[in-house]
Amino acid sequence: MVKMTGEAMTPSERLRAMAAGKPIDRLPCVPIMGNGAARVIGVRVAELRGNGPLLARAQIEAYRLFRYDTVRIFTDLFVQAEAMGAIVHCPEDETAYLRAPAIQSLDEIDRLRPADPYKDGYLPAQLEAMRIAVQEIGQEVPVTGALVGPFTNATFLRGTDAILRDIYHHPEAVHRLCQLSLETSLRYAEAMMDLGCTPSITDAMSSGSVISRKAFEEFSFPYLKKLVDFIHSRGRTVTLHICGNTNRILEGMAATGADCLSLDNAVDLAEAKRRVGDRVRLMGNVPPAEVMLEGSPADVEAAVKRCLRAAGDNPKGFIVASGCSLPTETPFANIQAMMAAVRRYGRWPIDPELLEGEGCHGVPD
Repeated sequence: MVKMTGEAMTPSERLRAMAAGKPIDRLPCVPIMGNGAARVIGVRVAELRGNGPLLARAQIEAYRLFRYDTVRIFTDLFVQAEAMGAIVHCPEDETAYLRAPAIQSLDEIDRLRPADPYKDGYLPAQLEAMRIAVQEIGQEVPVTGALVGPFTNATFLRGTDAILRDIYHHPEAVHRLCQLSLETSLRYAEAMMDLGCTPSITDAMSSGSVISRKAFEEFSFPYLKKLVDFIHSRGRTVTLHICGNTNRILEGMAATGADCLSLDNAVDLAEAKRRVGDRVRLMGNVPPAEVMLEGSPADVEAAVKRCLRAAGDNPKGFIVASGCSLPTETPFANIQAMMAAVRRYGRWPIDPELLEGEGCHGVPD
């Protein structure tokens, strides 16, 4: 990899050095690749979900094409809830979505059981993809597995509208659903780590765009903290991503103990750096839709430079990334432009003069 890109460090070397406060050649860059990996190998999105070897091949080839700094095994947010009884619809060539929650009534909670990641739903296929990816590329690039946060998984078990009502009228039932979801998350995280894969937590429904700070503190934070503590007990670091506007809960996210906060483009990176940058690494937040999907390479470069100006000097480190998973149809040219911009402007230490202006320099990948 180093020979092909002309870079001095592999992604693993770069991230380890950053974590240790040692010199790095450039800042890491992660255009968060989701089902767009299917486009790299020319298959339909639905083909990836239950096929571990194919999912691994798609993500491995996407990494080899773009040479970013972390590989994430991911298809959709519903695999854990589906393994616990939720009904998921898989369009032929689009990302899966929740068709029906696992329960329609709180009386049904007693029949729910934590999922067995080695037997239930598509979790075994996801684990197989992680195993293959770790074996093939794990020495040069960190391989992570998408782990859905307990509150988000509880939402998929119950349904969004219902759980938002339950928060006020049946809080004890919400805690039961979160505890069941935590047990699934713990089992799945352990299985990932046994393979040499690092869990990466996504907790979309804990967003300030969905629930209040008070609800986050009561129904999400305690379970996230337990999950992060467990991952740390196995000697692994962990990234936490919560979608949407998380300005009201930045301190809470940092207090989970996560090593890195992946921030959506609804969050002001400079403000996040001011409030929590002395405690945690930050990651973000080039807009995945407006810029990566719909913009030009020049737009991508300008967005990367804005992120670097805002947080490139974050005390605990910074990773340039998309604000969330890239849409499936994100142009390859824009992903290449993101990597090229970081290789030019993200050289360490950051040169402020290099970040002046918004024009595209057409730097090569």
